[in-house]
Amino acid sequence: MTTFLVTGGAGFIGANYIHYMFRTYGDDIRIINADALTYAGNPENLKEIETRDNYTFVKADITDKEAVSRIFAENDIDTVVHFAAESHVDRSITDPEVFVRTNVLGTATLLNAARAAWEKEDGTYPEGKKFLHVSTDEVYGSLPEGEGYFYEDTPYAPRSPYSASKAGSDLLVRAYMETYGFPANITNCSNNYGPYQFPEKLIPLMIHNALEGKKLPVYGDGKNVRDWLYVEDHARAIDMVIKKGRLFETYNVGGHNEKQNIEIVKTIIDILKEELPEDDQRRAHLTYDLITYVEDRKGHDRRYAIAPDKIRKEVGWEPETMFAEGIRKTIRWYFEHEEWMAHVTSGAYQQYYESMYHV
Repeated sequence: MTTFLVTGGAGFIGANYIHYMFRTYGDDIRIINADALTYAGNPENLKEIETRDNYTFVKADITDKEAVSRIFAENDIDTVVHFAAESHVDRSITDPEVFVRTNVLGTATLLNAARAAWEKEDGTYPEGKKFLHVSTDEVYGSLPEGEGYFYEDTPYAPRSPYSASKAGSDLLVRAYMETYGFPANITNCSNNYGPYQFPEKLIPLMIHNALEGKKLPVYGDGKNVRDWLYVEDHARAIDMVIKKGRLFETYNVGGHNEKQNIEIVKTIIDILKEELPEDDQRRAHLTYDLITYVEDRKGHDRRYAIAPDKIRKEVGWEPETMFAEGIRKTIRWYFEHEEWMAHVTSGAYQQYYESMYHV
């Protein structure tokens, strides 16, 4: 039985990955989920699987050397899937130090613990051990509208404290691969969307606000472009890179689903009107009049676009969910889980939202 250590598994992408793995492999794997349960880590995301015999939750901060070393000492970890990170650009602008601590120092702590547990006396590593570092396309910076794509050899040019901290963590992993022959891969993925996403991010924020009849805050002119990937496709890509990816390689994960932010917002309004029953009173306020343009984010990258040629050729991965299908599935999930949304948008979230968007 392969034992996976998943960091940040109570967050959006981590939780979806854990659900995907249990759907795919059932009782043939074991997963240890280490999560500090900060604001975006929600145990409710894993309620359906928390009683499984082959699932263990450990509340731990990845910067805590003792806690991380203890996990390795008490378990024969085969694969680390490292999601844990501070990930919201807006928060990184207001508090960059937290991002450096978690994303850079936390990654170094994990690398050191894995190396100490896996490295043999001769400096080699047992077959079957792998560290999969999950990163972002934002490390590459910004692309001109309609021109070019990010490739694995695109120079890093991060433009926010968040992307700079993720670039730092990527470079640490690269350094460990080069210096120690450490068995790892890096994946850089485009924007994810789907179930369990914390509503500070564009899509769940707009769904939540639209259903509440609140303003839909759109940065700048709304024409910033992102490449969108349904989260289950990302989970499958990670699984395939672990199994088939060549050691020490980086793989870009993207779906060629480029959309302007304003297009996303209008699509959400349109689909909500289609999906809500005719007698639902919320239909009345679902108009484009809810869209409110707000002051642009500092250093706002204009366009991201991933070229997934390498992962398609070497690993055989392609996205299976096109945006038109994925956004409808996502909206339906939020309809069916309004209680979940109510829980995560209470208290501290409301204060954060008001301070960030001023609407």
